[in-house]
Amino acid sequence: MNKNFWSLIKHFKPEEFACPCCGRIDMDLKFLVRLDWARSIAEIPFRITSGFRCPKHNKEIGGRPNSSHLRGLAADIACSNSEERYKIINALIMVGFKRIGIADSFIHVDYDLTKPQGVIWVY
Repeated sequence: MNKNFWSLIKHFKPEEFACPCCGRIDMDLKFLVRLDWARSIAEIPFRITSGFRCPKHNKEIGGRPNSSHLRGLAADIACSNSEERYKIINALIMVGFKRIGIADSFIHVDYDLTKPQGVIWVY
């Protein structure tokens, strides 16, 4: 991954998206720019709990075989209360994300145009 790439990103560091298994950080620039923009709008920190995943790590944690994390097009953002959840989801929608998953402790967001758009699901 090009280090100059990260100069475009204000709110995140590369290591936040590293695969815990191998340390690989193969994130999509368009995804990160959009996520960074959402972070600016939300005005709260986005703590990334899952960014890029190598196939081995994805399988170990029970990720879907076609997970958008495998292509650097997804992230999971920690959230612990309904106010944070609202701010995060609102900002994600405002910047044009059209795939959002809601769990008790995190929000999944991806920019995978190969999958159905305009969807929000719960875990």
